[in-house]
Amino acid sequence: MKTTTKQPPSPPARKREVPGIVRGILKFDMFLTEKLCKMVDKFFPGRYYRKYYKMLEYTCHSIPWLAGWLIFIWLVWSPSLFQMQVNFLVGLVLDLVLVALLKAYTRRNRPATNQADMFGSVGPDKFSFPSGHVSRAVYITFFFLYLHPVVNFFLRAPLLSWCTSLALSRVLLRRHFILDVLGGFVLGLLEAAFISYIWFEKDTCTYLVTFLSDQ
Repeated sequence: MKTTTKQPPSPPARKREVPGIVRGILKFDMFLTEKLCKMVDKFFPGRYYRKYYKMLEYTCHSIPWLAGWLIFIWLVWSPSLFQMQVNFLVGLVLDLVLVALLKAYTRRNRPATNQADMFGSVGPDKFSFPSGHVSRAVYITFFFLYLHPVVNFFLRAPLLSWCTSLALSRVLLRRHFILDVLGGFVLGLLEAAFISYIWFEKDTCTYLVTFLSDQ
């Protein structure tokens, strides 16, 4: 009779070791975030204002921005806008890729009080650092204020207010810690700086749009 030898169970996967100084920073970040949320809740209770925080969340979601921008290019179809449209689109895609990679690498969990009701949350979106909404908002704001300033003087204040309010709402909505928001802010600035550095010329953008659209 043939006997089979039982294989020993595989050892459990080792958890990533977080350096002590990083653990201390994250713990302090959690403490500050909780303090900020409790302080704001005294004046603006989350149970009343959560719906407004959610509205801000929708205004900077990656799916509507990417899909909407592609539709905008197709519907308007103006060669004079191709340069702005293509460069902006490259930044949106870059933001999506970088945020996904950073979240997959850092794997920081979202706050324990976060509600799992975020629209279109897939894959690395379950992680917290950095805030993709904030990086996108900062990139959009910087793009239309400095890289391609189509926003006139009277619209600058609303654009900056939107960006600031969205960043604060990410914490008050319990989606992110303060450090996540700061990370998103820095990432958005770096993305805008990179797009400024590689800025595609008008002829290149026209070629890309016509080639991809088969016009």
